[in-house]
Amino acid sequence: MPEDFLMTKEQAMRKKHLSLIFAVFAVLMCASLAKAQTSEVSVALNERFFDALLDAIFKNFNAPEFPLAKNNSKFQLPASTLKNPGLKASVAEYKMANFNFQSSGQLENLQLKTKTVTECNESIRLLREIDGVRTAVRFRDGKIYAPIAFSGSYNPPLVGCIDFQGWAETNIDLEYDRQNRRLIGRVRVLSVNLGGVSNLASGVLSRLVQGSIDRKINPIEILQIDKLSFVVPVQNAGGSLKMKATAVRHEITNGSLNVHISYEFSKGN
Repeated sequence: MPEDFLMTKEQAMRKKHLSLIFAVFAVLMCASLAKAQTSEVSVALNERFFDALLDAIFKNFNAPEFPLAKNNSKFQLPASTLKNPGLKASVAEYKMANFNFQSSGQLENLQLKTKTVTECNESIRLLREIDGVRTAVRFRDGKIYAPIAFSGSYNPPLVGCIDFQGWAETNIDLEYDRQNRRLIGRVRVLSVNLGGVSNLASGVLSRLVQGSIDRKINPIEILQIDKLSFVVPVQNAGGSLKMKATAVRHEITNGSLNVHISYEFSKGN
């Protein structure tokens, strides 16, 4: 009996130790599961992806077009070009003050060479490529560079319709719009390079192009967080798992944009 009693006591101690081990293991498992309720998914978008995306847009749709932003102002000339530096004048006033047309026929010939006002669609059209410069998205030194090719038309007073083309050097700044739960980009125009226009008109047109891009393109919606949430059926478990996108962050490496999406897991209906 004493030997059997000692064996029983030893077994009881082992059982107690095993119970303690299982209890610690259970606590660790619960902590691990609690931590796993949230996770992050990363998506890498490289330059080739954006090249293919732009090719598809320009191939399958009409070129994006929007009105030229004029800010309700006249086509102004710099005071240095006028006979009276203190005088501000429109193109029409400048032409009448500084050019002596020998006959009315000369003015008519000038107007015949240009389009009429009704034919002039004052707008900017984005192009895939112009003069060897392609609309693209490039990732360099932690920044997003985006050359934008374009053409357009403008109708200053008396001159008639001016056709122009060129490209804009831009940066795209990304930010997370918490209120609308989306990742957006804002285009900042660094410089505008125009072709087919005089130096006199280049400065004014550059400002109009920059204003149009700022007002008509921005902001660019890149990801809508709510559209990234989904439900995963769990087979043979009689239910589903909800994956709710809660936030997004990004990082820019050379040649790639990495988007990190945070998910929260919960039991579905």
